[in-house]
Amino acid sequence: MKLRLAFLLLCISATAYLAAQNSAHKKAPSTSTEAPQLTKEIHGFDLSAMDRTVDPCDDFYQFACGTWRKNNPIPADQARWGRFNQLAERNREIARNILEKASANDPKRDAIHQKIGDYYQACMDESAVNEKGLKPLQAELDKIAAIKDRKSLIDEIGRLHETGARPLFGFGSSPDLHNSNQVIAVVTEGGLGLPDRDYYLKDDEKSKDVREKYLQHVANILKLSGSQEPEADAKKVMDIETKLAQVTMDRVERRDPKNRDHKMTVAEFEASAPNLEFQRFVKDTTAPSFDSLNVTHPEFFKAVSEMLDSVPLDDWKTYLRWHLVHSVAAVLPQPYVDENFNFYGKYLTGQKELEARWKRCERLTDQQLGEALGQPYVAETFTPQDKARMLRMVNALEVALKQDIQSLDWMTPETKQQALIKLAAFRKKIGYPDKWRDYSKLKIVRGDLLGNVQRASEFETNRQLAKIGKPLDRTEFGMSPPTVNAYYSPSFNDINFPAGILEPPFFDSTVDDAVNFGGIGAVIGHEMTHGFDDQGRKYDAKGDLRDWWTPQDAKAFEERATCVADEYSGFEPVDDVHLNGRLTLGENTADNGGVRIALRALHNTQAEEGKSGKGGSQEASTETIKGFTPDQRFFIGYGQIWCENRTEEASRLAAKTDPHSPGRFRVNGVLQNDDDFAKAFSCKPGSKMISEKACRVW
Repeated sequence: MKLRLAFLLLCISATAYLAAQNSAHKKAPSTSTEAPQLTKEIHGFDLSAMDRTVDPCDDFYQFACGTWRKNNPIPADQARWGRFNQLAERNREIARNILEKASANDPKRDAIHQKIGDYYQACMDESAVNEKGLKPLQAELDKIAAIKDRKSLIDEIGRLHETGARPLFGFGSSPDLHNSNQVIAVVTEGGLGLPDRDYYLKDDEKSKDVREKYLQHVANILKLSGSQEPEADAKKVMDIETKLAQVTMDRVERRDPKNRDHKMTVAEFEASAPNLEFQRFVKDTTAPSFDSLNVTHPEFFKAVSEMLDSVPLDDWKTYLRWHLVHSVAAVLPQPYVDENFNFYGKYLTGQKELEARWKRCERLTDQQLGEALGQPYVAETFTPQDKARMLRMVNALEVALKQDIQSLDWMTPETKQQALIKLAAFRKKIGYPDKWRDYSKLKIVRGDLLGNVQRASEFETNRQLAKIGKPLDRTEFGMSPPTVNAYYSPSFNDINFPAGILEPPFFDSTVDDAVNFGGIGAVIGHEMTHGFDDQGRKYDAKGDLRDWWTPQDAKAFEERATCVADEYSGFEPVDDVHLNGRLTLGENTADNGGVRIALRALHNTQAEEGKSGKGGSQEASTETIKGFTPDQRFFIGYGQIWCENRTEEASRLAAKTDPHSPGRFRVNGVLQNDDDFAKAFSCKPGSKMISEKACRVW
């Protein structure tokens, strides 16, 4: 069963996110329609990537990836470099070819190519951006300066939410946690400029240094935007954000959906946070009328209400000015870009150089016009045959997960039945949406980068708010087609695989099934397992937050999940930094379960091929290739999708903010719990790759 497909479950890490959001543009060469050369081909089961001097039973990650890591240092414009990044670069180059051709001012372009082409052209026109300076923001800055009382302050906060700045808190739409078929309004914590609340609160030397550098960064940006007392103004911003951090849930608390479940009427919410004047705020947005909403953290909004009364109005004006400029700093003139990069890129992640402007412009186009760019991207890279093959692979993994659930000795038949009902209800979304997003109402203008960014942000904000009070559209994709990623959504109860990940090394048509099940198969299994991890298990087949577990089974699950959490908390990505096993629990559970399920699917496939004679005899399907058995090739295929290098700064940041473990622990942490791995490589008791207390949930 040769299935030409693949993907990456790696949800974008905090490091990659900050690089994407906060890295800036170098001065770019003029736009050209000449297609650049694609980067070197990537392959799965790469013998040249391996370090054969290492015993796989001592350090399998080094065995599978050691030479690759030695020969692939982190590029100067990256904070981490891995197989994920290699594929992302190839996809970016394909998108660049599309965008550079579309950016020519050709009257024959269709509406889609006009929008993505003119957006990309405006982004690449660095001289126009520098020439305009801060003028495109001046009208909004004047409105902030004109705030005279709390009512006008609330009005301005509402307007800024429309433009994408979103100071103080978040406001949008979300499926009702207890009736996922219905979309309701939601308000969430927000308002911070640092990547995690702990940076404001902890007293260790690194946190103190981050605060000091951040304070100077805020002062520098405020000075560029006209502040006469930038240091004093930066202190005002820091004081407000510190107060917000003190009442913000930590990341582990936020992982439990029960902690984010507080549905109220609008009247109840206003009574709990009267100074927020929520109905006045809503009138400054395009949200339709609604009577109730989910308040993810009521205590946060009570504190915000008190702050709106106690914090001086001038301090709020400074805070809003900062968040407005901060939200668009990466698309302002070069001094803003440089300052933004120096803190968020160079200092926080260890990235040495700014990315080339075309990379930033391609990424920005994908972020704001993803389903427009996705249409020519899919036409060039993804076929109906690819989609059909992918579906067959997903179905094979679904059978394997069903078998896994049925075989569990710790789960009672009652809960197994509910788990199988949920599994059967999984919606499988592959490649791209059935119906493309309509961008016809979004105005894109050549030469107007900031205007395009703000109009696109407003378009998306209004699109999300328009969902309030309507049935949930379960066909919608949450990622653009060129994205190198995959995800599971508990409220939708679906697994999602964009077209952008359907390439080596996650699937490689030049290698056999064993390698591809170790790559794409483990990824599919990972996403399926998310439906039954410490968060996903709390939602039922409809996507509603409902406890369908017996108390006995819930206790058994928590005991096994605690084993995983404790195990990963012992791992050290940097000498003095440990992983947070509770923060990474969902991803670690999915990694461990995904590999087991994928190997079961491989064995099922081998058995089917042996019975049918397809591809030869049963013996032929289990032959040794290049000195490795099928199970060994499976584990090598899995290990090699996680080959990577990271800067120390990126590792420290990820340990605080990223729910994913680093590549080394996504490999060794998983395989040390796996009896099949030990058998495949004949690991003896006492080997480093055999855990003394192996953990298993699924």
